[in-house]
Amino acid sequence: MLNKLKSNTFQFFILKAGLLYGLCYVTYEFVIKQYTKGDQLFVRQIINLCQWIFNIIGYKTFASKEVNDVQVFGIDGSNGVWIGGPCNGVTLMFLFAIFVIAYPGNVKNKLWYLPLGILTVFSINILRIIALALIAYYAPQYLDFNHTYTFTFIAYSAVFGLWMLWANKFSAKTSIEN
Repeated sequence: MLNKLKSNTFQFFILKAGLLYGLCYVTYEFVIKQYTKGDQLFVRQIINLCQWIFNIIGYKTFASKEVNDVQVFGIDGSNGVWIGGPCNGVTLMFLFAIFVIAYPGNVKNKLWYLPLGILTVFSINILRIIALALIAYYAPQYLDFNHTYTFTFIAYSAVFGLWMLWANKFSAKTSIEN
């Protein structure tokens, strides 16, 4: 049965991606978030990087300690933005990595493309948080819309673009065959 499934590349890709996603989801939601502070430590590192960037460009910032799995970060004089598990970009990094791992391709290419893509997704998330902090400071009435729609669209579009780049340029197979 496995050989038959492997012969249908698309079905095998979907099965691998589904199993990897399930494994990542269970590990993240029911181990990392429940029994470790890894998630909040990652959020703190994101905040530290954002504070460093804002300090370079001359803004004074603030950051709260963790309260109910959320930390607040912003520019002094604003209400800031709440950053919790769903906002740390880990899920997007998982989705990107799962697609590349599950999709047919040269292992050597995966070894350099995965870290580069994860770094790209991480960087996009940092830019998203910086932009949201600026919006919270200069035009807070637009914060909710931009958080919910604009930056969600940008982040998922970037991940999709990275997937397409992998599938069309760097994987050994340029299409999934039936």
